[in-house]
Amino acid sequence: FVGLIVPHMVRNLVGSDYKRLIVGCLFVGPALMVAADVGARLGMSVLTGADAQIPVGIVTGLVGGPYFLYLMRRRQNMGEL
Repeated sequence: FVGLIVPHMVRNLVGSDYKRLIVGCLFVGPALMVAADVGARLGMSVLTGADAQIPVGIVTGLVGGPYFLYLMRRRQNMGEL
């Protein structure tokens, strides 16, 4: 899932130049995974006070799902979908 969302996120930031896109993906992909891991570790303890963790896949889905829907909606409005 991260492999599908990160290139689209980076393309919005740096444009469609593939050299910059690859370098951007090298940094944004791991940064997204680290942020998701931190969110997964701290999410339940902050919300409920329990010593439990959320799976990282759920956190990446919560971030990536709405972004993917945004991309689909934007392309639909542009007439490309």
